[in-house]
Order: sequence, then C-alpha cells, then structure tokens
Amino acid sequence: MRSWLLDTGPLVAYLDGRDPAHSAVAACLDRFTGELFTTSAVITEAMHFAAPSSKGPRLLADFVMASGLTIFDFTQPAALPAAVDLMEKYSDLPMDFADATLVLLAEQLQTREILSLDRRGFAVFRTGDRQPFHLVLELSGPS
Repeated sequence: MRSWLLDTGPLVAYLDGRDPAHSAVAACLDRFTGELFTTSAVITEAMHFAAPSSKGPRLLADFVMASGLTIFDFTQPAALPAAVDLMEKYSDLPMDFADATLVLLAEQLQTREILSLDRRGFAVFRTGDRQPFHLVLELSGPS
C-alpha cells in the first residue's frame, strides 16, 4: 500500500477553500487511496493556522478522524536531540520543528513520498541515509 507523509501546508490548504493551493491539494488527496502519516508537531502547527476560522479546528479534527491519518509523536525527550540536530543542519533554509519531525518519521517508516507545499525545503532535506524526498504535488510558481 502506498504511504504519504502529510505536511502542514497541504493540510491547512485542504481545509480552507480560499487557500490558493486548495484545489490542487483537494484533487490530490481526494484521489489518494493509501495511508497518510504525520506528526503531532504538524497537527499542532495546522491547528494554529486553522484557529482564526471559527470552524477551522473542528474541520481539522474531522479530517483527522475521517481520513484515518496516523499521527506520530516526536516530542518525547529521547527524540528531541535528533530533531534539533536536523534544525541546526538545515538552519539556512530554515527547517522548523514540524519539518524535522517529518524527516525523522520518513526515516522511521522508510517512506520518502510527501505531500508538502514546502518545495524549497523538501527538495533539499535528506533522511539520515541521504535519501531525497519525492514531492507528490507539483505546483506552478515560486515556492
């Protein structure tokens, strides 16, 4: 079965019909039949961006439940140093904590396909075994 990692940007765009990436993300997610994986850091970030809309947090919660999205946690003390190492390594891009946790999750699950709007970052980020990511959504225009 196909597995995708899910980043914050597409998650927020999917829920917000006014987002410029909404149509492309919705079409991509609506035809996907595999498993979706993300991290608690991505959910936290998405909840923050969804909160200005009174319905945003509920839409996010409903999506998580309906999609069967599996959420992994990298906020335990043992995982934090590895995330910080990645953030320091890619500080010139920069890499935020949510991105770092997705790289760690890619290593754990041995999957490199990611639904992300962060083409600049995920075109450069590599897993510990130096594997590149495959961005499953191509958008035109600058990242």
